Amino acid sequence: MTTVAVLVGSLRKESFSRKTAKAFAELTPDLTFDFLDIGAVSYFNQDLEANPPSDWTAFRDRIAAADAILFVTAEYNRSVPGVLKNALDVASRPYGQGALMGKPAAIISTSIGAIGGFGANHHLRQSLCFLNMPTLEQPEAYIGNAGSLFDDEGNLANESTQDFLAKFGQAFKDHIARNTAK
Repeated sequence: MTTVAVLVGSLRKESFSRKTAKAFAELTPDLTFDFLDIGAVSYFNQDLEANPPSDWTAFRDRIAAADAILFVTAEYNRSVPGVLKNALDVASRPYGQGALMGKPAAIISTSIGAIGGFGANHHLRQSLCFLNMPTLEQPEAYIGNAGSLFDDEGNLANESTQDFLAKFGQAFKDHIARNTAK
């Protein structure tokens, strides 16, 4: 079965990005999801690369073991949260050989506002392009008004968003198949 590493760009336990990622995993049963804790990854410092910290190597190993990467992120100040950028920096090293290189990817951005994290989504795409990660282009996933989509138990209650995420899941599955070395 295809394994997808999931990087949620928000550390908040009840974040809408985390809830969206969990809903997406439930709506995409043909894939196996490995949720990585990017908050446990220490700050990137090039000086440490000669003898990387154990949290870096464990994180890189899990990324390397995955067939694809799903990023589900909030938007902070029209960009990606710093903790997600740190995770990218750690996983992309050593330069030119990082665990992310060439992995198929997809991005879902979330926001309590109407535009669904458009800025974060596109800033993240810039980094993924540099890492030679074929990123699902269509459909794009901007989940706006995220605060109104979940019930009191944290379940995705909005049917149109459920339908959209199911279709996005099928598109991601097809994208992984097209972009995974045989």
